[in-house]
Amino acid sequence: MKYLLENQETERLLFRNIQPADADQWIGFFTDSKTSLYWPETKGTPEEECRKWYNKQFDRYQNDLGGMNALLEKASGALIGHAGLLVQEVDGQQELEIAYSLLPKFWKKGYALEAAQKCKTYAFENNFAESLISIISLPNVPSQNVALKNGMTIEKQTHYKNIPVYIFRIFRSAALKKAYF
Repeated sequence: MKYLLENQETERLLFRNIQPADADQWIGFFTDSKTSLYWPETKGTPEEECRKWYNKQFDRYQNDLGGMNALLEKASGALIGHAGLLVQEVDGQQELEIAYSLLPKFWKKGYALEAAQKCKTYAFENNFAESLISIISLPNVPSQNVALKNGMTIEKQTHYKNIPVYIFRIFRSAALKKAYF
């Protein structure tokens, strides 16, 4: 479970492994119509989609494929979303992805960028990969802006799980250069 950010923190966020009880709060992600605009692969009921999402994370944990961490707001202790490093296969190549999803009521507060920057720093400090990607659906401009602010650039457009996406990438050498200059 080397890719997990368990017990990491930022100025406003705490990272911890997800727990089954978190699903009660996370179901709001699947009941809010705004989230389906950006990732249209959800087809079941909100309860089914939430259960599938958590089962996938637990499977990732068990198979050392990274996984989402619960993001807790330090000030309130509230679960505001998830972020983490995910081992993904894109166009036949294994990649390490910076992923983030927040409950809509926590959007536009800088939390996604704060979490994404921590994921990037953690991955590069631990030499997990020479580059990192983010997989972002074409209509998801807010997440694209987070990736750009995190120093990533659009590498290509492709399909991921039959959905047209952009692949954003940052190389370790570029990230380190920006950190020191």
